[in-house]
Amino acid sequence: MQRTYIMIGSILGMIGVGIGAFGSHILEPIIGARIETFRTGVEYHFVHAIAVLIAAILAGLFGESALLRWAARLFTAGVVLFSGSLYVLCITGVKVLGAITPLGGLCFIAGWILLAVAGAKYGKKTA
Repeated sequence: MQRTYIMIGSILGMIGVGIGAFGSHILEPIIGARIETFRTGVEYHFVHAIAVLIAAILAGLFGESALLRWAARLFTAGVVLFSGSLYVLCITGVKVLGAITPLGGLCFIAGWILLAVAGAKYGKKTA
């Protein structure tokens, strides 16, 4: 799990850089005010690429865990659904795609909950 999600998190980060650069240098003059929505997608993309890496690193510290595996899966799915739908919405202008975005948000929330539960379950007690 650790190796796989370090690779996935790193690839998500790399793709985020490319998409962010594309948005800033090529897309902004074309889509105008929708660039703010595009930037929101990029922001959440990056945060959750790092979240995937955190889940993978914690798997190395705590050991393999279904909680951490599912957290990483949900963060990855969230990037695809949340950020991906915003990217496509901004490029195409098809507003119905915005209906997919909340599903990605739910994936993000569920991933953070699982990460917290894994921390509570496997983390070292200091007191």
